[in-house]
Amino acid sequence: MQSRGRELVGKVVVSEETGRKFGVVGDMNFVSESGELLSLVLVEPTRHVSDLSLERDENSRMLVPFSSVRSVGDFVIISEKDIV
Repeated sequence: MQSRGRELVGKVVVSEETGRKFGVVGDMNFVSESGELLSLVLVEPTRHVSDLSLERDENSRMLVPFSSVRSVGDFVIISEKDIV
């Protein structure tokens, strides 16, 4: 999973509902024992990020919960309604 997860780094994060861009995946947080992906670390955030209620890590980087990811291709498509 970790090598597959690295494929996400550098991809643009886009809203499923509106098509707005929120930033770029800079890193990931995962459970090291199981490899379960918990969240994507957002870098280069756009102004649209303020519309989301995102948690922040200890370095104040915004975290997109992996549960909100709908698909991964050229972009990482997230569902805004799944971010709570």
